[in-house]
Amino acid sequence: MNSEFTAKISRAHIAGLASGAEHEKPILFLHGWLDNAASFLPLMPWLPKYYIVAIDWPGHGHSSHRGEDAHYHFLDYVYDLVLLFEQQGWGKVDIVGHSMGGMIAQAFAASFPENVASLTLIDAIGFITEEPDNTSQQLRNGLLSRFKSRHKSKSVHPTIESAINARIAVSDLNVECASLIVNRGLKKLEKGYTWQADSKLRNTSPYRLTQAQATNLVNNIDCPVQLIYGDKGLDFVARAINIFKPYFKKLTIYQLSGGHHVHMELPKKTASLIDEFIKKPMN
Repeated sequence: MNSEFTAKISRAHIAGLASGAEHEKPILFLHGWLDNAASFLPLMPWLPKYYIVAIDWPGHGHSSHRGEDAHYHFLDYVYDLVLLFEQQGWGKVDIVGHSMGGMIAQAFAASFPENVASLTLIDAIGFITEEPDNTSQQLRNGLLSRFKSRHKSKSVHPTIESAINARIAVSDLNVECASLIVNRGLKKLEKGYTWQADSKLRNTSPYRLTQAQATNLVNNIDCPVQLIYGDKGLDFVARAINIFKPYFKKLTIYQLSGGHHVHMELPKKTASLIDEFIKKPMN
């Protein structure tokens, strides 16, 4: 049976979903960009022996937005994890991260190895990087995107079905999977529904890691890592495997038949891989 998870860290209210026995050490599930904790609902019934905590990142799902003058820097999400671990009193736990959540988890594992027992990446490996010579242009693009988005209004959908169809149109999600994410990500208005997610999440990042910085982070991940990715997932992942694979100390890779949300499409198989990986003696 699933329940709501809630935590108050110094800068935000963190919401999420939980399942299993609370007295057990948690497995922390971290969702991707513009998703929410509900993206892990299909997995939860297949991992009944564990205490699962799937959070909504700030700005997503039921978690609070950052302040009016704050933005969503990638590395600030890492700090959110630092605060969450401190608030919950967690020691070393297993982490499962999808897409953006997987990238944040890698940076966290590299910088705070004392908190990560194992790392499962779902359709995510390494980091999105930029050439140093493009730093000025990246900064310009990122700051201008903030400027241009100030007066944009969110779309309003007359029905939940309309919102689900809109999400399907820009993703590889089927109706069942899209419904889970959309229902947790909507806010009821007088004349319909709009997205709860902070509009600032769509702004372009004003900076990105260089390849050297990204490689250094991966090279400092000491825990066992497994990658589960779909053969029809992000093209970036297939390219990034070749780039980052040599820098992982302990990496296992599984390709499944699925898309970017392969863990929602094939929850039983994905859960089995997570279970076997966590139970391995090397963990």
